[in-house]
Amino acid sequence: MPHDLSRREWLQAIGLGTWTAGATSFGWPLLGIAQELKPANAPPLNRFSRVVQDWFVDQVRAIEERILAEQAALKTKSDAEAYVRKVQEKIRKCFGPEPERTPLNTRVTKVVEREKYRIENVIFESRPGFLVTANVYVPKNRKGPFPGVIGSCGHSANGKAGDAYQPFAQTLAKLGYVCLIFDPIGQGERLQYVDGQLKPKRGIGVAEHLHAGNQQFLVGEFFGAWRAWDGIRALDYLLSRDDVDPKHVGITGNSGGGTMTTWLCGLERRWTMGAPGCFVTTFRRNLENELPADTEQCPPRVLAEGLDHSDFLAAMAPKPVIILAKERDYFDVRGATEAYLRLKRIYSLLGAPDNVQLQIGPTEHGYSVENREAMYRFFNRAVGLPQIESEPEPVVEKDETLRCTPNGQVAELKSRTVFSFTSEKSRELTAKRKPLSGDDLTTALRDVLKLPTIDTPPEYRILRAIKRNYPKPHATHYAVETEPNMLAVVTLLIDKPHYSRPPQNVGRAVLYVAHHSADAELTDEPLIRELLAAEPGAAFYALDVRGIGESRPDTCGADQFARPYGSDFFYSAHSIMLDRPYVGQKTFDVLRVLDWLSSFGQREVHLAAKGWGTLPALFAAVLAKTVTQVTLKESLDSYASLAEDEDYKWPLSSFVPGVLSRFDLPDCYRTLSDAKRLRRL
Repeated sequence: MPHDLSRREWLQAIGLGTWTAGATSFGWPLLGIAQELKPANAPPLNRFSRVVQDWFVDQVRAIEERILAEQAALKTKSDAEAYVRKVQEKIRKCFGPEPERTPLNTRVTKVVEREKYRIENVIFESRPGFLVTANVYVPKNRKGPFPGVIGSCGHSANGKAGDAYQPFAQTLAKLGYVCLIFDPIGQGERLQYVDGQLKPKRGIGVAEHLHAGNQQFLVGEFFGAWRAWDGIRALDYLLSRDDVDPKHVGITGNSGGGTMTTWLCGLERRWTMGAPGCFVTTFRRNLENELPADTEQCPPRVLAEGLDHSDFLAAMAPKPVIILAKERDYFDVRGATEAYLRLKRIYSLLGAPDNVQLQIGPTEHGYSVENREAMYRFFNRAVGLPQIESEPEPVVEKDETLRCTPNGQVAELKSRTVFSFTSEKSRELTAKRKPLSGDDLTTALRDVLKLPTIDTPPEYRILRAIKRNYPKPHATHYAVETEPNMLAVVTLLIDKPHYSRPPQNVGRAVLYVAHHSADAELTDEPLIRELLAAEPGAAFYALDVRGIGESRPDTCGADQFARPYGSDFFYSAHSIMLDRPYVGQKTFDVLRVLDWLSSFGQREVHLAAKGWGTLPALFAAVLAKTVTQVTLKESLDSYASLAEDEDYKWPLSSFVPGVLSRFDLPDCYRTLSDAKRLRRL
């Protein structure tokens, strides 16, 4: 037994257990050792369940190392100032240009009088016809103008009326601030998917954020930018008021509101102070801890640009900012501390080391009283107000008291939805876009899929045979290294035992790209048996691209793979942050396996696929000269059909950000129909 493997690991490695260690971490040839004792009806093969997680961790660790090296090179005040300008530019690149500032059309629908403050229930339009509901807490019996604070809510079903959010808004008003707190999209009075009785059709918060936000990528929009724009327009309204002092305006929020506070610190130059709660850590910590996050928490290209959470706060340096963390939070407090130390160095170079602080509350996730009190003290110091010893006892109002709409939803006022904008933009892009073919299409494909170039055939491992109930008596499995530390698993079906490299110079091959698992589909998929019968002389291979079948991740919780917050979404979101769409990575796997087959003389390939496998197969078929025939089962008609369907079903892992500004799937189908005998089932 190797000295650095436990007995349990050794038993797993020799096939008497399920091997779960990452192949990319160890590289042991034992990963494919014989498991002939397994029965034919064993569970689906999953020998490389950590390879995807390990690959992503490698990518993000390398980026973090570059970030730290760049920050370590900062030696002077001018260096730090240049760094701040640089991260500001990168953040704007990730979030895209600001939309047009259209009239807010603000109206006050109700005023609630309390002893020391009043609450104005307000509706404004952050975009034409897109209604935002907010409460404005205004001090009474004091002379203004007052410092202003925007409150950004976390994932509370009742949004701005949440038990954690009313107290800080009330207290800020008692202390002499005007505080505007607004409902996030998909929460409180701003549900996007409601039935005729104004009840949620898709849940509240996370469910709506993912469904609306994932779809937006197709038309080149980012849900986080939409959420942030609501906050910017809320600031526009706050600054339009005579009772607000523009020299002192802050932003605070917790959890999802901590996310938006962090992003807004990086995007908006008018803030004079910030206090993000229960969000700031590092991207590496979130990834290593297998912590999925909403779509808006995953900005496009942010990792590719070399940005981390702390950089969004550095963008407002040297203005005062406090990180509010929690000791028992799932947002890793180690990352919060690391973010603080990075900021402390930049602020020190800028001559304002005391303008950045870290508060670590002792409890679990939430905007609890100790963190709220830290925020009051920090903001009071920044604006010159007297310090507060403790938070006054809040009076939690009923949801109905804080309603801005008659019955609790903007839908009854005919507010536009995020989906209405997405579908409208899709139609506009389709009308503008010209059909693509030939070199123009292949250039567009390589561009939007972010395909790297590797000229040499891939290395591969030969995995020992495992007895399975496949349609041929024997099978050989190969682990093909499609790029450094990433594996795609290929299964060769064959009539006689074959323990070596693939057959040489067979001439023609069928390559089947699996939907969810080549192992399972080789057992029960009718298309595979049809292909075998139709091409008896061809070599037959089935392929699991990364993240499917043999490398299906076991991360993000048990049985979570295809759920909205599961591992398939988790790596799709990280792929967007890395500026390498997940479907592009899978397409690259298909292309590399085609290169691998070519190296054995198999230069005429019938490429077939089902379901999720059809998109990487489709794109690879357009790009690869060796593909001469294509069969696709249960394929997607168009990306436009997804962008214009409120009830779409396909996962984020199949989406390409901004694709509809360049081409759509019918361009690919038309090209293949003209040249490669396309058949869609």
